[in-house]
Amino acid sequence: MLNKSHPIEFDTVLVANRGEIAVRVIRTLRALGIRSVAVYSDADVEARHVREADTAVRLGPAPAAQSYLAIDKVVAAAVRSGARAVHPGYGFLSENAAFAAALAAAGIVFLGPPARAIEIMGDKIAAKNTVSAFGVPVVPGIARPGLADGDLIAAATDIGYPVLVKPSAGGGGKGMRLVEAPEQLPDALASARREAGAAFGDDTLFLERFITRPRHIEVQILADQFGNVIHLGERECSLQRRHQKVVEEAPSPLLDVQTRARIGAAACNTARSVNYVGAGTVEFIVSADRPDEFFFMEMNTRLQVEHPVTELVTGVDLVESQVRIAAGQKLMVEQDEIRLVGHAIEARVYAEDPGRGFLPTGGTVLELAEPEGRGVRVDSGLRTGTVVGSDYDPMLSKVIAHGTDRDAVLAKLDRALADTVLLGVTTNIEFLRFLLADPDVVAGRLDTGLLDRRVADFRPGAVGDAEFIAAAAYHWLRRWPANPGDPWNVPSGWRIGVAAPTSIRLASGDRVEHVYLAGAPEAAEGRVGEGESVTLSAAFTPSTAEPFGAATAGVLTLTLDGLRRDYRVAEYEGQLWVAGASGVAALRELAEVRVREGGEHVGDAEIRSPMPGSVIAVPVRSGADVAAGAAVVVVEAMKMEHSLTAPTTGTVEILVEPGAQVRLDQLLARITAAPAPAEAAAPTDTNTAEREANPA
Repeated sequence: MLNKSHPIEFDTVLVANRGEIAVRVIRTLRALGIRSVAVYSDADVEARHVREADTAVRLGPAPAAQSYLAIDKVVAAAVRSGARAVHPGYGFLSENAAFAAALAAAGIVFLGPPARAIEIMGDKIAAKNTVSAFGVPVVPGIARPGLADGDLIAAATDIGYPVLVKPSAGGGGKGMRLVEAPEQLPDALASARREAGAAFGDDTLFLERFITRPRHIEVQILADQFGNVIHLGERECSLQRRHQKVVEEAPSPLLDVQTRARIGAAACNTARSVNYVGAGTVEFIVSADRPDEFFFMEMNTRLQVEHPVTELVTGVDLVESQVRIAAGQKLMVEQDEIRLVGHAIEARVYAEDPGRGFLPTGGTVLELAEPEGRGVRVDSGLRTGTVVGSDYDPMLSKVIAHGTDRDAVLAKLDRALADTVLLGVTTNIEFLRFLLADPDVVAGRLDTGLLDRRVADFRPGAVGDAEFIAAAAYHWLRRWPANPGDPWNVPSGWRIGVAAPTSIRLASGDRVEHVYLAGAPEAAEGRVGEGESVTLSAAFTPSTAEPFGAATAGVLTLTLDGLRRDYRVAEYEGQLWVAGASGVAALRELAEVRVREGGEHVGDAEIRSPMPGSVIAVPVRSGADVAAGAAVVVVEAMKMEHSLTAPTTGTVEILVEPGAQVRLDQLLARITAAPAPAEAAAPTDTNTAEREANPA
């Protein structure tokens, strides 16, 4: 595709990014024989991209503004490491014209477009006016600098409701408002200006007609330094949650051959309108009701997150193309020589909890298994020991499938997600599989609102009895004597010559159960609560991977009533993660507690963080007596305060200080319960002794 006889003038490239995109860029640099330089913050000292690069340079503290977004530090790192070029990845400084200019001033090649192209396309009003002059269709609306609320209100009548209020700067849905009636517009403009100003430092707004049942379709382009521009087909990106893409595919199931040619030509004209050089993506909005009509939305002057689906259907390495174009190589193919072969679909794996309204999660990757095989690709920044915090974007990896037809690829991607095991961090994998099985998704009937409409139908898989027994068996085996011939070295609850059961109390979410196990690991019986007894055997094989700290990981082989299953398990700081056929369950072993009539908690209690965030207040001191319901720790996450209260009356032990960064489910405080009145101290369960004597 490019004139590869032309030499690449730089032998060292700095990757100004982190995570999966940094790892992916380093992979291509290595294949080209180019030395790679990683940059990192204090939060990423042990990150995978740092380990895989040939060398690495520290930028500064964890906050992006002091590290990955600090232009002077990144440029200095490039100079210090001898890098002749910089690849920006996506996000961070990838679309920052000042960064491109600073590199040029330092004599370093920017693997991206000219600064002027970044400036024009970064201003949505300027971009819309520029491409319109080149005959690219734009959504009817009003877009010019300095529009006051009165101008926008007056124009809305001519545009026609519903209208979409959009910020000129930035994206990601911030500052965007859908207005369906005139009386709603003034308040929408006021709130949109506040949000845009806070997010981007620019509250300039414009209006567009709202396209019914909109589909988000984007076109990948390549442009060299000699004025040649081609497109590599389109990607369907309509499966979004709150304007953030989740699943993407190539080609779109909506477009026919003629529309594909027309939208591709419009994308190439968009690139020509700003003398574009390099890889870029032009985004269009298309009505599902009128697929032959498309309108320019914006241009992303960088590599897209979803670029792998284009690479798989075209066979073109887009990072290599960026490097070769920046080195002065010429495109050597005509548009009609580009072929799209098969179909590809990508699913983004996020550190978020669909069962808690998609709140961001965090933690440490304790055990990791990523899918492999023909037609399966994984772009990942993960390794065992990776700490997922709240400093950066929660996307962890991308799982991509490629095959001959869309139906086969959907099935292959679902299987690949099922084979993805990530213990220690709650992810959206289960939700992705739910989404891919949706009848409209299977049929290709997509629009940008489909995912948000389906969220209410999603129910996280319940943790079943098998997972509770697996967790109990794990703890049981961990306590089993190294020397089984020693009659005094047996798990708590056992008696010589008596089949007294071991009782293990476990919690997963709101479900709390006693699991009873009796016998020996190779021949035992077990039951959950008052349920039916099952025969079981259990064995644990530790992982051969490098362990993280005090974490324990491996494979638990469990046979229940003759049915054998392998569970990947990992334990760290009191939390046990169990991965089986139905997904991943997180369980904690609990101490025995007493419960008063009516269900009031009267035993000792723990307070754990419901999400990753920072401690902003501790209203009580350690050692103080607190009443049930009193605020103990206040955690801030997602710009919201969450007051965590005492579940019981007692003496509090505080384990964190204000300003501390905390993980999901991190232990923040303990409550030692106040002594209960004698009449309330007895357990409501009067059958405990009987069960211990008669486990079956």
